[in-house]
Amino acid sequence: QLVESGGGLVQAGGSLSLSCAASGGIFVTYAMGWFRRAPGKEREFVAAITWNGGAETYADSVKGRFTISRDGAKNTLYLQMNSLKPEDTAVYYCALRECVSFKPLTSDDYDFWGQGTQVSVSS
Repeated sequence: QLVESGGGLVQAGGSLSLSCAASGGIFVTYAMGWFRRAPGKEREFVAAITWNGGAETYADSVKGRFTISRDGAKNTLYLQMNSLKPEDTAVYYCALRECVSFKPLTSDDYDFWGQGTQVSVSS
């Protein structure tokens, strides 16, 4: 089970931090990621991180503004979002991939998904 928290409403240029706690029946983690779905748009990749090595991957649209991190002891994933823009408005989902896959971390080939948390950025 993945549970996100930390969404909310912020003005453009502001910051928000999202968290995603993993619990219950998840024993193996290869990587975790953040995706988002804006109104009227398809879900898109935001960022991902490998659990052991900590290798980070970002979408071009958030590179330099967002930072993904994880705390293995707490089984928690984070997304620090700075310099937010109105186009960052979306429901943000965390996802977990248990094992190595031929599909890149930017694809939606993940085993578990959270319920989503709303991030709204006003202009």
